[in-house]
Amino acid sequence: MSDPTREPIPPTPAQTVGPFFGYALPYTRGNELVEPGTPGAVRLHGTVYDGAGVPVPDALVEIWQADPAGAVVARSGSLLRDGTFTGWGRAETDREGGYWFRTLEPGATEPGRPPFFAVTVFARGLQDRLFTRAYLPAADGAGHGVDAAPGVGGPGAAAPGAGAGAGAEAAGAGAGAGAGVGAGAAARDSARAGLLETEPLLASLEPERRATLVTSRETDGSLRFDIRLQGGPQGEEETVFLTYDPPRAVPAGAGAGAGATAANASGAMTSGVAGTRGTSNQPTVNERGSYPIGLVPSQGGIDA
Repeated sequence: MSDPTREPIPPTPAQTVGPFFGYALPYTRGNELVEPGTPGAVRLHGTVYDGAGVPVPDALVEIWQADPAGAVVARSGSLLRDGTFTGWGRAETDREGGYWFRTLEPGATEPGRPPFFAVTVFARGLQDRLFTRAYLPAADGAGHGVDAAPGVGGPGAAAPGAGAGAGAEAAGAGAGAGAGVGAGAAARDSARAGLLETEPLLASLEPERRATLVTSRETDGSLRFDIRLQGGPQGEEETVFLTYDPPRAVPAGAGAGAGATAANASGAMTSGVAGTRGTSNQPTVNERGSYPIGLVPSQGGIDA
């Protein structure tokens, strides 16, 4: 029987369970979509930061992409890594919050649209995954709109904490995955400027927010894309995260360009107008700090 004279016990503070990402989700070479030395291979890398600007050491980052011709690869084999390009990869962050992928640069899935990686983020304090995009860059900085602050994916975004996590992985990326900016990559970046300016999603954002969705080309030819789960202490912009509306049917005869793509294992959509095969999906931009789930303060993780 309870004692009515005793002081009530305060409730236990809310905490998320886990993360348990290191137990079963990472797998050998999950971040290597292509073999070392593959022609056209590129290193996509960056750092995941929390709201205090501290690198998150136990996040998972997934990418889903088209192949260089713009075709969405709908085939199995990601766990085998037997030379089959599936367009999907998973990387865990290291102690400095860094991640990297060895992959191919995606092509545009539709004429007149800029190519991008669909990105999914799992991290402590998040009760569900977050979706975003990493557009390929333009040589003149188009799409950024402003000089991006360090750590938001803009030019020169090697922010504090990038160190061994987001830079020293170059040696592990393998030959052919960042041997300098070649003429081909520079020409593609230049041709992409107008596409980024007219991309509906990017055009709907303020220049500062737009910059968080565009990768930067580094001097070694690699692509950098930092992810900020919340705005940083020095005014760094929170990465733009997206919500995908329920898929709707594509009218008969609309053609493959209207939405015949695939969703990855996490549900991240590859095309701006496409979800699962035969359906069409338009992403919605989330407001700053307003996710489809809530954030819970966690030691060394996200500051709510």
